[in-house]
Amino acid sequence: MARIENHKYSIEEAFRECFYIVPDYQREYVWTDKEVNQLLEDINEQIDVGTTREYFIGTVLVSPADQKNHYEVIDGQQRLTTLFLLLCALRHLFQGEPQRETVNGLISASYTHPDGETRTSLKLEPRYENAGEVMAKLVELDADPQAVRAGIQAAGIASVGSLENLVNAYSTVYRYLKDNYDDTGKLKKYWGYLANNVVFIQISTDVSSVLKIFETINERGVGLNPMDLLKNLLFTQVKQSQFTQLKDEWKKITKPLEKEKEKPLRFLRYFLMANYVIKNDRGDAVVREDEIYDWFVAKDNAAMCDYGNKPFEFVRKVIRNVDRYLAFANGQGNDGKPNLAMDSLKRLAGGAFSLHYVLLLAAANLPKPLFDHFVSQLESFLFYYIFTKTPTKDLERSFSQWADELRAIAESADAVKQKVQLNAFVSDRFEKNMRGKSQELADALKRLTLYSMQQYRTRYLLARLTQHVEMAFSGVKTPGSLEPFTNLEIEHILPDSPTPELRTMWAAENPKTDYEDYKNRLGNLTLLEKPINIVAGNDFYAVKQAEYRKSGNYLTRSLVELTQVGQNTSISRINEKLEAFPSWSSTSIDKRHGMLIALAKDVWKTTPIDV
Repeated sequence: MARIENHKYSIEEAFRECFYIVPDYQREYVWTDKEVNQLLEDINEQIDVGTTREYFIGTVLVSPADQKNHYEVIDGQQRLTTLFLLLCALRHLFQGEPQRETVNGLISASYTHPDGETRTSLKLEPRYENAGEVMAKLVELDADPQAVRAGIQAAGIASVGSLENLVNAYSTVYRYLKDNYDDTGKLKKYWGYLANNVVFIQISTDVSSVLKIFETINERGVGLNPMDLLKNLLFTQVKQSQFTQLKDEWKKITKPLEKEKEKPLRFLRYFLMANYVIKNDRGDAVVREDEIYDWFVAKDNAAMCDYGNKPFEFVRKVIRNVDRYLAFANGQGNDGKPNLAMDSLKRLAGGAFSLHYVLLLAAANLPKPLFDHFVSQLESFLFYYIFTKTPTKDLERSFSQWADELRAIAESADAVKQKVQLNAFVSDRFEKNMRGKSQELADALKRLTLYSMQQYRTRYLLARLTQHVEMAFSGVKTPGSLEPFTNLEIEHILPDSPTPELRTMWAAENPKTDYEDYKNRLGNLTLLEKPINIVAGNDFYAVKQAEYRKSGNYLTRSLVELTQVGQNTSISRINEKLEAFPSWSSTSIDKRHGMLIALAKDVWKTTPIDV
């Protein structure tokens, strides 16, 4: 048996002492915005718990390479790669600070090769496809995500598939740090915790042995987590003859979550906050991951859950919540069927935001029409918070407390009273908070460009605006699926890749304006069918107008000309909020940008349900 070594590393220790190589036979980098944000949120949640407490992020399996301190990564490369990209973002954000030099030493370092030469290598080197080139260029550029993307393209390195995932992940971690740690003091505190308190176990042995270990160890690490402990707790509540039955029931909780790659502990947190009144010494009504098991065994909470007297009934309640949780994640309603309101909400939240499941689980027992109405109101509320990039922590306490109110509404037997209570909830909890963030949202939308948000959210924004105008144009009151609109291409009216002639003309006609800035502004973006977009190409606006007239959506057609049909018609009413542009300039882009912001107020708003 090969010798097996294990060592507990902090993030700083690991990247100071080790060089990690991701061999070409390994799976490529597959993490999306969802998984990256999940890791970042997990770490972020721990910082407020206490600065001395370690946060364990799992086990990494490696095999020593020929060169000393160099290791091939067998399992854990998704986490290690994400952490390496996080270091790259921190280095750039620590401009002018002493921390920059420290972090730089964790990104690349020199060592003496056996041939006596001094060599410099990245501390994490992916060797599949062209990943090494992408990573090396990203490190070399030491820039914000937009500049990194442009630099990689300029170098002629194709960043598709897993390579695009690397660039997107860098953008995600960079944006996360900017949004949550907006001054140097906060960033230093974050780095201090990340460097010293975030830890993992590194198991090292030869490749054949490490692959055998890999087969028996879960990707997220070893050791008993709160889900394991809860399972053991429930086994103590049943007779031995019932073990098999309980084990089979428990699989109905864990297997679906594993299949959908949903984090069990995140589900447990949301389950608790959605279904029970949460009390703690902090008074924030929030259960953190490392508090889940302690919450379950507390005397009052154990009585509230009643798993001691009715363990199987409790497990089945958890199973029902798992089913609903996964249904919501897949755009289904509280009846388990495809649901337009949930689908639209899913397109907004994506994989980066999931806290709203607390409210959805709490409201799940509402009659279907009320639940669908609630989901639409929740979408408007979340639009305000997501597009102003409000930290999740600001919502946790409110959502947990609001869940108590929603459960009470859902349990009401009086249908009329239920509607009245739901209207009051939406008015008091959603509408009031949206009014309070109205100016903040307007300011955020004024700054919005193609790269301000994740691409799917920018597409969602344009799709909802386009759908709204199309409904108004056609006199339709009930929205259909967003999919026909999200399948359209994002068109730069002022071309993304202009000819030198066009760029020169712009500079002459729009002095003191930056072409690169204006081409990505919201006011310069519209949705267009792919065949039309191909024909429109990178031409002048005067030439593109003929193609825009062919579009199937009125928001794009109205760029060129407003359709005039009678007075006080659905078309004339929406025309009052639109404007056609005979020419295209910086003034036109600014004006249309403001027009779209005004339309957004009509799209994302709360409405009461008829009593």
